[in-house]
Amino acid sequence: MKIIIALFMAALLAASEPVKFDKTVHDFGEVSMSDGELSCTFTLTNESADTLDIYAVVSSCGCTNVSWTREPIAPGETGTVTATYTNDEGPYPFDKALTVYTSAQKKPVILHLKGTVKKESARKR
Repeated sequence: MKIIIALFMAALLAASEPVKFDKTVHDFGEVSMSDGELSCTFTLTNESADTLDIYAVVSSCGCTNVSWTREPIAPGETGTVTATYTNDEGPYPFDKALTVYTSAQKKPVILHLKGTVKKESARKR
């Protein structure tokens, strides 16, 4: 019975989140250093009854540049966070975090860019 109550409470909490992202992780997979910059966009929906502002998006390192919707996002409308990973630091796996601060939540949302950079093109194999 306790498990059912816990699952019910978790479902209620998830349903009441004022900001919903289409994804929280973008996996580029295997990429080559020669592929250059890698970009992706996260889309968020304002599921609250109030206007939403994205105050800031902070990258975990200088190798990832971010831009985001600067205008207020009305209830039911969407905004975006776009990230560009420079992909110039050498071959290795990467997992870069983006911390998103909004007016709708006390805790920030953490988004991730990940993948594995290879010296040679992964497509030539």
